[in-house]
Amino acid sequence: MTTFTLVHVVLSLAGIGSGLVVLYGMLRNERMDSGTALFLATTVATSVTGFFFPFHEFLPSHGVGIVSLVVLAVAIVGRYVRHLAGGWRSAYVINAAIALYLNVFVLIVQLFRKVPALKALAPTQSEPPFLVTQIIVMAVFVVLGIFAVKRFRVDAPTAATLAKAA
Repeated sequence: MTTFTLVHVVLSLAGIGSGLVVLYGMLRNERMDSGTALFLATTVATSVTGFFFPFHEFLPSHGVGIVSLVVLAVAIVGRYVRHLAGGWRSAYVINAAIALYLNVFVLIVQLFRKVPALKALAPTQSEPPFLVTQIIVMAVFVVLGIFAVKRFRVDAPTAATLAKAA
């Protein structure tokens, strides 16, 4: 494994770990400011570094990376530019959950490619074990995302609070 690949994998795992903590925080109506910054930064870095691997054609992983960067941009704007005001709270929660799901989706793809026992179950990743796993994970993220939107009701900061923080 090259150093670059190791950095990419560590960023990805840090993004997934911190993202799960942040999603748990949303479900408990907690802002998780430091965890959120870590999650968003490592997830952006994971997506960006994914484009620096050698390739000769556009791959599905590039599509996932582009989608991830778009949803991360919306989450970042909702959280740090719009400060969760109005509909931006839901936009942040939904897009953060999607970004986390995409990272987990790629993790599952990589596990089915690299772990011999999983590769034996789904060598082309079109077999039922792979598809069922991905469907279950997607369903879990949809349910958690819905609950997070309903439960994460932390008030947006006021102009006075923002002025004090600056």
